[in-house]
Amino acid sequence: MTTNTLDWTSAWNGRLSQKDEQRHAARCEELATHLYKELDDNKLPFINLPYRKQLEKELLEHDPWLQSFDHMLLLGIGGSALGTRALQRAFYPEQDMPNHTGKRLWISDNVDAGTFEEWLKCLPTEKTVVVVISKSGGTIETIAQYFVVREWLKQHLGDAWTDHIMLITDANSGYLREEVNKLGARSMPVPDNLGGRYSVLSAVGLVPAAFLGIDWKALLDGAMSVGDSLCKRECSKHTLQNHPSWKIATWAKTLMEEDYNILLFFTYIPTWASFGDWFAQLWAESLGKDGKGSTPLPAKGVTDQHSTQQLYLGGPRDKGCLYLTCPNQPEGMTFADDLPEKWNYLRGEKFGTLLQAEALGSRMALTQTETPLVEIKVGKTTETEAGRLIALLETATVLAGWLLEINPLNQPHVELGKRLANARLGASGYDEESKQLEHFLGREPDIQEF
Repeated sequence: MTTNTLDWTSAWNGRLSQKDEQRHAARCEELATHLYKELDDNKLPFINLPYRKQLEKELLEHDPWLQSFDHMLLLGIGGSALGTRALQRAFYPEQDMPNHTGKRLWISDNVDAGTFEEWLKCLPTEKTVVVVISKSGGTIETIAQYFVVREWLKQHLGDAWTDHIMLITDANSGYLREEVNKLGARSMPVPDNLGGRYSVLSAVGLVPAAFLGIDWKALLDGAMSVGDSLCKRECSKHTLQNHPSWKIATWAKTLMEEDYNILLFFTYIPTWASFGDWFAQLWAESLGKDGKGSTPLPAKGVTDQHSTQQLYLGGPRDKGCLYLTCPNQPEGMTFADDLPEKWNYLRGEKFGTLLQAEALGSRMALTQTETPLVEIKVGKTTETEAGRLIALLETATVLAGWLLEINPLNQPHVELGKRLANARLGASGYDEESKQLEHFLGREPDIQEF
């Protein structure tokens, strides 16, 4: 059996003390009770996946239709895109290879008018399915893209355009749900109480995964294996205290208490590097409230050894590190025996051994500079292990939020920028924001050319 492990050997470096972990244990009984109540009330569906049976049924029903297309254009932003991109790059990397002729996933997760227009010029409409993702059904960036794509489909396909769309949104309310009801278009629900950054293992991430042929059932199996012990009736203080997600949460809380305000997510699995971007949103949007939280910083090995690691090793001692590795990665080609004498130690070695050596060297360097570091080692880079990693980090994030005494499931400050943008666009109902905009834009400018 493949083993996935957390290595805590270097976790309590620097200003940290393992006694702090024991101090946080005093809250374990309280939070175990709270966890089980939240699970019972279906407030944490990303842990126990109560929607799995219906999700599997609907995915299997839609799969023949999905497979009839060569291209998928996904309209979504933030949690509607980051997890999907991580899955594509981890388990369908051939899309980014030279001369690829198979299926392609195009993720439009920004307001980039030039790129978007070029995509619509080049994509073959008759072989493209458009998937629109917004839990609320009112995300302005996604809805604006939908309005443009809707006209593009109508122009090329006429009345058949609705056969080329799927809307993934709230089951009961919102503009996209109204569109589903009006058009009779295909749709799948975002389950209740499932925020975007926690939604990758729902229709949000698994519809594109199914389209690409990724083993989405294994992703779900992996996730459920992590949360299984927490979902049982006999879940107790001792169950939670022995769970790896609790240990990550208490370690992260201790980091913040000791002014380690940056949490590196250093990935030494090249195809999994985009999980760093997914984690950054998960951690930042969940914990950055009430003046609390820490800044997640994705880093890719070995690339960032040659860019930002100078700061990690020689800069302020304000960083902890989650360090993602796998010992069983492709070894690649063998170096020839006629290498120059200076490089003779590479003769007969596999190219992939360089990655493992760099991963060890970087980890040792961080440890020697007393950076608190936890190594997350997955035995294999399969969908099952990815599902386990996703569930581990999601659960740890929630527990860290509770330890910080904030709500890790909302994002109140994200809404401010949205309201101001809507006011700028002339939407009604934003009188206060319009006043703020008038004041902001009316300031005396202080501008310098460069």
